[in-house]
Amino acid sequence: MKRLLICSIVLLFISCAGNNNMSHTETAQIVAESFFTKDESALKKYTTSDGYASLITVQNMIPESDKEIKVEILNEAIEGEIAWVKYKTSFDGKSGIFKLVKENDEWKVTSKGPREKGPF
Repeated sequence: MKRLLICSIVLLFISCAGNNNMSHTETAQIVAESFFTKDESALKKYTTSDGYASLITVQNMIPESDKEIKVEILNEAIEGEIAWVKYKTSFDGKSGIFKLVKENDEWKVTSKGPREKGPF
């Protein structure tokens, strides 16, 4: 519980810093951490409205965890205004892929279409 509180405070400071020049990988890392720690305010800030709705739906199915979540970026690719980030978390050890788009000059995680394929 103590670690969860510390992670939430760190994410709060990061989100309040207002760093508009975050890279797509930094954004993906924050979204992954906030997803598994259930920090909805950070999640909402770094996702599009469609992405937020999709992640919240899945997040409600995941059990609470007191363990510290570590995110490892495995691969990344940028195609114009779209970026793809492959990551792995310490929550379950499985990899995932985020699709990010530029919205108001900031990278934000969005939902991937059902037949949409990324570079990996």
